[in-house]
Amino acid sequence: MLETGAWWTVLAAPALLLALAVLAVAGHAVLDARGAGRPITLSAAVRPLLDVPRALLAQPRRLPASDRLLWRAGVVTVPGAAVLSTLVIPFGNVAVADPSVGLVWFNAMEVLTWAGLWLAGWGPNAALSLVGGYRFLAQGLAYELPLMFALISTATGAQSLRVGDIAAAQHGLWYAVWMPVAFLVYLAGVLAFSFLGPFAYPAGRDIAGGVLSEASGADRLLLRAGRWLWLAAGAAMAVPLFLGGGAGPWLPAWAWSLVKTLLVLAALVVVLRRLPVLRADRYVELAWVVLVPLTIAQTLVPAVVVLNR
Repeated sequence: MLETGAWWTVLAAPALLLALAVLAVAGHAVLDARGAGRPITLSAAVRPLLDVPRALLAQPRRLPASDRLLWRAGVVTVPGAAVLSTLVIPFGNVAVADPSVGLVWFNAMEVLTWAGLWLAGWGPNAALSLVGGYRFLAQGLAYELPLMFALISTATGAQSLRVGDIAAAQHGLWYAVWMPVAFLVYLAGVLAFSFLGPFAYPAGRDIAGGVLSEASGADRLLLRAGRWLWLAAGAAMAVPLFLGGGAGPWLPAWAWSLVKTLLVLAALVVVLRRLPVLRADRYVELAWVVLVPLTIAQTLVPAVVVLNR
């Protein structure tokens, strides 16, 4: 049974999310070093983190005719939405909050990233950053509908939008086992709303970093951090939605949640390095022609099971 945590969990949840994001960045740096033939050492793992003090001390870039208010609002929204999503993500048998619409809250925070990233592209009043913002909107129109059907599949199986109920409904059989399409589409969605790996098109090298092209100093740090915070949040949410939450033998619930989250996060970090970047138009075609029908069919499976009960 999921319990609402004490006041200190409001601080613990973002701290844990940040720790997971740092681990993901370190793991990605290690894989980078391995791919480049450099020795795998502790310094290679922490190398990206050394840029943090430098970014904090750097002066923000000022552009003519930029909308600073919208620009700053968008930059803050991306990591802020990721942090707010953790309010409904259970860790073991404890969550900061367990509202009856927890699944909707998580999806709403993810959609809020759309607005934040588009504002971060619009605000500088520069061509390349604006192109990056519109690329994310195009990408979002492609991945969001399959992602929503994947989330609906889990809610249908549990007959509830409460994240704790969804985790509890998987007693004996994880949703990842009998809803594999929804699970894989969800993981693809995590990479998409993190705009990493094959979905890094909004920040593509062909447009000099896109939404990141005009950001500097703390602004650039927040946008880059937001990507990894969302990756960590998506990995953590996969555990109660598809992997039975903190259920498991021998170990306490919090330990199982941590182990499962780390495994999902490691898999995502490996995948984002191995797949090429997808053009938005090609992914739109794949999503609407293939993924939408598949996820609708997947949603019908738990619906039929529930009706037979």
